[in-house]
Amino acid sequence: MEQMTRERLAAYRSNKAEILELDYVLNNRWKSDTMIGNDVVFDYSKGYPMPQSVVGFDQDKYERLQERDLNRKERLEKECEEIEQFVDAIQDSITHRIFRKYYIDGWRSVKLEDVAKKVHMSRSGVGKKIDRFLKVSPHSPDSHVQ
Repeated sequence: MEQMTRERLAAYRSNKAEILELDYVLNNRWKSDTMIGNDVVFDYSKGYPMPQSVVGFDQDKYERLQERDLNRKERLEKECEEIEQFVDAIQDSITHRIFRKYYIDGWRSVKLEDVAKKVHMSRSGVGKKIDRFLKVSPHSPDSHVQ
């Protein structure tokens, strides 16, 4: 597992939204006109080659795009799971609640002020808790980051 950073935690919100978008694309790509392809074949029925246009579903393109998006979705889900495990492993109750409310539950744009009200602290107090928790040296016995 990579070191937990503010950037990784902040990306959680975007990752969750992208997972939903990828789900939609993966389930509905076959309906799209973009999967219709055309090719040229030669018709020899008259004894000489005559080019004929053939239109149909492009299975190779479909499978390639599905595999690409499925791999992306799996990577994002793994990243989100690591972040959720990191937050769930926080021992201090107030810090755990702050991280849960700000990074996990608030993926639709929660502000520090909102979290501060819910945990009965000042906005700056919440910010300091987050900063202190993320700045603990990875080599100290109190390390929360790996």
